[in-house]
Amino acid sequence: MKHNVKPVTKRPIIQRTLASVMLLNILCFSAIPAAAALAEPAPAATTTETTASPAETAKPEKLDKVAGVDSLGLQVRSAVLMEPTTGQVLMSLNSDNALPPASMTKMMTEYIVQHEIKQGNLTWDTIVTVQENASLSQGSRIFLAQGDQHTVEELYIAMAVGSANDATVALAEYIAGSEEEFVKMMNDYAQKMGMETAYFANATGLSIKDMPEKYRPADTRETVLSAMDTAKLVKYIVQEHPDFSKYTTIQTYQFRERDQAPIVNLNWMLEANKDVPNFRAFAYDGLDGMKTGFTEEALNTFAGTAERDGLRLISVVMGAETKASRFTETRKVLDYGFNNFEVKQVIDAGSIIEGFETIPVNKGKEQSLPLAIDKSVSFMVPKNSEGKSYTVEAKLDNSTLTAPVQKGTKVGTVTYSYHIEGVKNIQKATVDLIAAEEAEKAGWFKLFLRAIQQFFADLFQSIKNLF
Repeated sequence: MKHNVKPVTKRPIIQRTLASVMLLNILCFSAIPAAAALAEPAPAATTTETTASPAETAKPEKLDKVAGVDSLGLQVRSAVLMEPTTGQVLMSLNSDNALPPASMTKMMTEYIVQHEIKQGNLTWDTIVTVQENASLSQGSRIFLAQGDQHTVEELYIAMAVGSANDATVALAEYIAGSEEEFVKMMNDYAQKMGMETAYFANATGLSIKDMPEKYRPADTRETVLSAMDTAKLVKYIVQEHPDFSKYTTIQTYQFRERDQAPIVNLNWMLEANKDVPNFRAFAYDGLDGMKTGFTEEALNTFAGTAERDGLRLISVVMGAETKASRFTETRKVLDYGFNNFEVKQVIDAGSIIEGFETIPVNKGKEQSLPLAIDKSVSFMVPKNSEGKSYTVEAKLDNSTLTAPVQKGTKVGTVTYSYHIEGVKNIQKATVDLIAAEEAEKAGWFKLFLRAIQQFFADLFQSIKNLF
């Protein structure tokens, strides 16, 4: 007996495979706990570091007029020119050589006094009683006697204006209990400031043989500073104590009523001296500090600072042959800076970094968050240049964020590097990479739908990979 059997239509293998895979995945998906279904899919890993720039392969900026050390013809042992806000070194002559600084040493004492006042540990009106060590000081002095009493401000002016060794030691002993302990503070501050060659033997800059024998340190090393370290010290003074010029610009000061003559400022380059016949030839526009020095070992030294049209420069010359030449050499250095350079803002706050425009966000209403830098960036550049010859290195702290995220949250850093051809060091400025907007957390339903969407995306990707 014949049976009427309908022929079986075989489904293509692709359709059977697809149905089986879909059935298997749907069955598996139905078993996923609700909490797992709401989990945010892990975004693809992103690179956390790159180097990119609109001028990545650009050559360093060049000066239209390259003066340089050789053409300046400096007659000193060492010299340096620095712009304090960027730390850019614009000119350098043996600037890392450790040399005796003479009374430029007192700038560290000045810094510490101002720091102690800022911290509330003493005031300008605090009374200081002079001890034996200070009264025995030699060299530049105001002839303090043991037991004399003066305010911190009076002694500070005698130190800053007249380079008085006895006033300097009196302040040091009051702050630390002894000059020896104060010197420890000086050397500690030097390390914190990144002064690589600095060593202080006393508060004044005197040679050890010129200190009172009873109070000479056991360590026979003499005070040394490089021109570079001296410039760093001045940088800290002008940035942390911007009122420094209240004292450094004093031309004369009557320390005691009975004194036959006032203390005369040893800085001949003060701008105010343009009206003083003896100093008119040395007066320099905008110069308001900082400190001179002289010993037989150091010869003549001078750390100067001047400001013109909002640009401040710091110059240091060491080992000049005469008192006058330390100022004429300083003029050459400062003129070079003011004639050839300017500070220019080259990047605006809020700028976007190529390759780091956004960052993935877990569990957010939006799945990515825009990024930007938090601060503007300025460099010392050759005059009339655009300052665009910089490179950029960006780095993320994490490859993703999890909502909620506040606007302004730091997510990484961006370092800009800028180089001027013929100038010693490369300028670097590091700013934070931040969230440019707020990232709110998504609701559970949105996260659920997003998980389903991701599931099917993974499903069809798996099928695609089979073929």
